[in-house]
Amino acid sequence: MNNPWNNRRPSARPPRATPLPRPEGQGSGGGAGAGGRGNDELRLYGLNAVLAAFEARPQALRKLYLLEARIPRLQPLLKWCVANRVGYRVVEDGDLNKLAGTTHHEGVVADVLRAPALELAQWLQQVGDGPALALWLDGVGNPHNLGAILRSAAHFGVKALLLPAGSTLALSGAAARVAEGGAEAVPLVQLPDDAQAMAQLRAAGFGLAATLVDGGEDVFHASLPSRLVYVMGAEGEGMDRELAGLCDQQVSIPGSGAVESLNVASATAVLLAQWASRRG
Repeated sequence: MNNPWNNRRPSARPPRATPLPRPEGQGSGGGAGAGGRGNDELRLYGLNAVLAAFEARPQALRKLYLLEARIPRLQPLLKWCVANRVGYRVVEDGDLNKLAGTTHHEGVVADVLRAPALELAQWLQQVGDGPALALWLDGVGNPHNLGAILRSAAHFGVKALLLPAGSTLALSGAAARVAEGGAEAVPLVQLPDDAQAMAQLRAAGFGLAATLVDGGEDVFHASLPSRLVYVMGAEGEGMDRELAGLCDQQVSIPGSGAVESLNVASATAVLLAQWASRRG
């Protein structure tokens, strides 16, 4: 029996007629600020972001919108949609601009269920023994910085991004696009209060290194543990000094002095590369 997929493209008609939903950031109900779809859903855009989510969590896909030119590249995803009765629509570029709230959608938008954040105790059970690196994000909020951090973290094999108690930081479509698939490779972990989080991490063999603009030990010469948490400060204010003082050590990235410092995403990439070079 001939496979019909060898003879025709997927239909541009959705399984049932539905109007285009609200653009990114304009979802109904509260909690839409991190993705425009409410607390449990996220609108992704960008080819690598959508493909990574599909490969890691296909059951999370709720709706797909794409340009006709993207049909060949997205054949496996479209076949899955048909087999699992997940709606898709072939739309115009202007429609995707509105859905994503940006022109940087690369021809595809997807509504997906969010991956739930892990609790610290749960993550510590999963991470296992041996060398491991995690990032504690103390006040990072810019979605493009978060996306760049996720991309670097995935590249260097970071085990998790740790979010402090009370943090409102969440993955957004913009962050996922900048991460280029890294958002699916690095889990988000919700921490308890600082003292409890530090105690649990230390009990699991992790050392904590505060990252300071200046005044810390040169990170290229510092002795760092094989199980390490880098604590990264906010984009403008930098690290909270009280939190930095509670860490096991404080490190800084030396520079020429021509600029005050690196931004948090660039600094993270340097720190991760330095740690990875010692493990290689």
